[in-house]
Amino acid sequence: MHILVLSGDEMATEFQQKFPEGANGNTYTFLHSRHLTDDQLKPGNVVFDFLLHEEPERLGDYAPHQVVFCQAVTKQLAALVHASGFDTCCTLFGFNGLPTLFNRPVLEVSLYKQSDAEKLHQVCEQLGTEYQVVDDRAGMATPRILCMIINEACYTLQEGTASIQDIDLGMKLGTNYPHGPFEWANAIGIANVYKVLEVMYEDTKEERYKICPLLKTKYLRGEKFEL
Repeated sequence: MHILVLSGDEMATEFQQKFPEGANGNTYTFLHSRHLTDDQLKPGNVVFDFLLHEEPERLGDYAPHQVVFCQAVTKQLAALVHASGFDTCCTLFGFNGLPTLFNRPVLEVSLYKQSDAEKLHQVCEQLGTEYQVVDDRAGMATPRILCMIINEACYTLQEGTASIQDIDLGMKLGTNYPHGPFEWANAIGIANVYKVLEVMYEDTKEERYKICPLLKTKYLRGEKFEL
């Protein structure tokens, strides 16, 4: 199977770690252009598009028979198809493509059509990865939980209750997580955390997703947390 990967440099590296070239006989091509030519897009190709959620109109580039995985953490697949303006679309799956969350043993995915569940199983088997299907909702599962924890940690830090180091250490010791919330925020990217919380709050209006002013300031300034 040949895989087309549309992504920036950062996620191209993580993709290579998740799916080493040659494993299970798979090969891939990385494209930084957002527009595919007919020569690049073959019927048998599987596509991982890390950029499609930002440009729903590009969904029309893919034929109905094409298998496309779309980064769906901040864009529900149903919303993506609706925004694209196309009544019919490719075989569409969502995936969790955030930094450090993509290269894990289990690929977090969502379905646009429940009838495509068997096709998803076949493709993931050929990719050589385990997978977990989650609801087609903004935030998916792991990003929603982690970003909520990060947001709560920001409120704790803002109130002066504990330091960054104490909060990170407490989280790792208390939950056996591999990273503390601020370590994870830096690794995932402050902008990504902000965007996940933004879409979650818009979707649910729940207070737990209301962005902490400290986190918003870090996002606007393009800063990381000093660990």
